[in-house]
Amino acid sequence: MVRQAEARYMGKVASLGCILCRMECEASGMEFIPYPPETAIHHIRHGQGMSQRAANYLVVGLCEPHHTGPHGIHGDRLALKNLKIDEMDLLAEVIKLLQEQT
Repeated sequence: MVRQAEARYMGKVASLGCILCRMECEASGMEFIPYPPETAIHHIRHGQGMSQRAANYLVVGLCEPHHTGPHGIHGDRLALKNLKIDEMDLLAEVIKLLQEQT
């Protein structure tokens, strides 16, 4: 069951848009414009077993292609490999952006 505080936190994460799109834009010197507006919440799997899910505070927002697409987190992960980052880097960026909002 998702508690209210967890739901609010995940809503804030989703409002940032796709963190991987944001980091790709930053790496190429482009301005990030959150599109598409639908952002899926991805639970970081670092240190988790195959059927375990991370806590609701260990999440990042991803667009559909970066989440379930062939080169996304649940695909061959090429989008991460191209930037030489992993899921923990995505989480660190989300935390940094949320801190900047406060």
